[in-house]
Amino acid sequence: MTKPGRGFTGGFAEFQRQAMRIQRRLETLQEELKTRNQEAAVGGGKVKAVVSGGKEVVSIHIDPEVVKPEDVAMLQDLVVSAVNAALRKVDEMIDEETNKVTGGLKIPGLT
Repeated sequence: MTKPGRGFTGGFAEFQRQAMRIQRRLETLQEELKTRNQEAAVGGGKVKAVVSGGKEVVSIHIDPEVVKPEDVAMLQDLVVSAVNAALRKVDEMIDEETNKVTGGLKIPGLT
């Protein structure tokens, strides 16, 4: 017969160890993801945006063919669209990699 609370304490201690391992793996993952980039192209590939896993715009490529003084608004829309698409890809990458570590467990504040 076990002493009262002993089973829970052992189980809780193991839970804490697992939580700390997950936390360390997530911290490592977050640093690794900052070095990964995602690219998105819009306008038939005429405008491309590259965003890092740290959600910073790394580069913008604009095909000179779409640079027309009379249509600046369209170019601006394409740039915004490309950046937003790249950011969505980064979010998807982060979710996918985080789920690998947490086994799909949603932990508030991770993403």
